[in-house]
Amino acid sequence: MKTAEEIVQKNKGEMITVSPDSTIREALNTMTEKNIGAILIKDMGKIVGIWTERDLMRNVLLPDFNLDSALIKDYMTTKLHFARHSDTIYHLQDKFLGLRIRHLLVKKKDQILGLVSSGDVSRHDLKEKTDELESLNKIINWEYYENWHW
Repeated sequence: MKTAEEIVQKNKGEMITVSPDSTIREALNTMTEKNIGAILIKDMGKIVGIWTERDLMRNVLLPDFNLDSALIKDYMTTKLHFARHSDTIYHLQDKFLGLRIRHLLVKKKDQILGLVSSGDVSRHDLKEKTDELESLNKIINWEYYENWHW
């Protein structure tokens, strides 16, 4: 079963970040360009927050919210959730469901390896299950039963 670290490696481990002083529009432009649903906020080499599509949904309803002047540091989520590099797909799914979140930072010791989304984990889970089913189908097929001598 795949681990969080393996999923990050398959995703090439690229963490897309903006600075805390970026505007919401700048963050959205980067997210759109990279086709991602969450962006990390990095300050002086350290990840200090995350801002997601869900945050945008909440933020646009606030009075006086302006994409061009609102700074990401004023709207980002600073309570970051982590997964261990050795967490399996089942552990990751449990965290996503239990915490009601869609993104987890993957940590190995004190180093952040990358970010995984619930979609990444679901995709890898389905791939593993498909491979397992195909493998079982190769073992037990109609020829298996036809050649089975009682």
